[in-house]
Order: sequence, then structure tokens, then C-alpha cells
Amino acid sequence: MNILEIKDLRKSFGKKEVLHGVGFSMKRGGIYGLVGPNGAGKSTIMKIMGGLIFPTAGEINFYNSEGNKEELQAARRKMSFMIETPYLKSFANARQNLEKQRLQKGLPDKKIIDRVLESVGLSGVDDKKQVRQYSLGMKQRLGIATALMCDPELLVLDEPVNGLDPAGIHYIRELLLKLNQESGVTILISSHILSELSQLCTDYIFIGGGNILETATAEELERSGRGCFEVVTTDNEKAFGVLGGRFGESVVMEDGVIKLYGEIGSEAELSEMLFAAGAVPTRLARAESDLEKYYLEKVPESEGGIE
Repeated sequence: MNILEIKDLRKSFGKKEVLHGVGFSMKRGGIYGLVGPNGAGKSTIMKIMGGLIFPTAGEINFYNSEGNKEELQAARRKMSFMIETPYLKSFANARQNLEKQRLQKGLPDKKIIDRVLESVGLSGVDDKKQVRQYSLGMKQRLGIATALMCDPELLVLDEPVNGLDPAGIHYIRELLLKLNQESGVTILISSHILSELSQLCTDYIFIGGGNILETATAEELERSGRGCFEVVTTDNEKAFGVLGGRFGESVVMEDGVIKLYGEIGSEAELSEMLFAAGAVPTRLARAESDLEKYYLEKVPESEGGIE
């Protein structure tokens, strides 16, 4: 089931159009990476989803709301957003910030504050400590905690690991995976750290210059040739000839390693083929997809570098 459908979405600021008929859909239970450079339109899409700004044209539907304003507002109650910097009261502590959110959202259960603090690893934070004294990683975690107050079905996060150290990035990644896998939360996340997205996302939406360039699942990216199988044998020249005869131009040799791109069958079949040819495999391993390389191929040079 699609949890979100966007059709021909356009947005202009004055005479400048920044979204040019954007369209994509998201299925329930996925983790979607929105990938694009600065100024591509990522934050604009997220703000329109959250009702912070209005589109110039187009449709945005949640749970088959078909663009009906009342249904759209009702659907947004099942969603949470953290767009750009989390809005937190600097001179209040974590509980005070969450209590304000609870009251604003009309949530009767006061125990929800303890639950969301525990879920983001902040249950042991000293209540005397004000948010202005928090590290960046703690502020990001508290921002996610505020987004979890309404027990969302869809979580939209704009650069949630921006500026964090490796330990902070790891914590946020594990938290999002847990929310997705254990609670079934669908997630849309933008990030300039593409290696991090590759460890999280089930699907990707590539955007550049206000246009959707491509959508693909993680599996489709791997099959398209961004991922490869690496082979080293006791006789690489012989192995290269055998594999080249079988797989053609999808086989290359770089720095003493044979790389097979695309669909190659099972590892066992590959190993048997090499043994039969007298080239004993000493290494058979699937390399991770190179998301950054794929991104740079898709985004026009005029769009600039990675955020």
C-alpha cells in the first residue's frame, strides 16, 4: 500500500519555479532516501508535505486522501517531521520541551515523555541540564523524540545526522532502523552522507534542479551495476578469460581484482566454474553498491557537488 503519492508537484517563489512537476510514491514500511545537492528541492518537498508551505500546483496524497484538505490534515496527524534544525527551547530541559509538545498536540498520556526519552537514549539526562548545554548529537536525538510524541506512521527527517561525529551517526542510524523494523515506521530521510544512506535505505529518490531524476530500490541499484562481485584466483588471467566468455563486457580487471557487474548467479556456481577452469578462487565477495558514484552520474554537473 502506498503511504504517500506526489503528482506533478510545482512550487514557485516569485517568478522562480523551484519544483518542476515532481512526482513519486512511497510504500508503507520502507526507508526512503531523498538524494540531491543543495538547492535541488528536498527541503521544499518536505515543507509542502508538512503543510509549512503550499504548492503552486500538483497533488500530495497520504493514505489515498486524494488531495482533500480535511483528509490531508487528518493524515498529517499520523506523521511527524524534523525539517532543518529541531525547534527546541534552549533554556528548558528535555522534559520541559517534550511537555510543551505534548500539550500542543493534545496528548493525554503523560508517560509518553518517559517512553520517547528512553527510545532515543536520553532517559538518564539530568533534568537540571538545559538544552543549550546539550551536544549537537543530544539535540538531534531530542528533536527526533519530539517527532515521536504522536507515535507516527511516517517520519520525515531533513539531514538528521548533519554535523554529528561517527558515534552520533551510528546511534541515529540504529535508532531509525529499530523504529522501522520493530514499530513499522515508514521513513523519508535526506542526508548528504551517502555512505550512511546506503546502510539505511530500502529505496532512493534522486532529485536535481527541482526534477526527479530517478527512483530505484536498493536491489535495483545493485542489479544495475553499481554493486559488483569481486574475484581473486590463483590464475587471474585464466579466470578473466573464462568469466569474460560467460559474462562478456560486465567483467573487468582492476588492480589484480576481477569485478563482475550485474546479475551473475550464485556464488557456488561461480566457484565451480573457476575450479573447473583450473583457477582456484582465493576471494569471492560482493562489494557494496557505490551510491556516491551513482549519484554523481545522475546529477547534472551544473547542479554542483554533494551537500
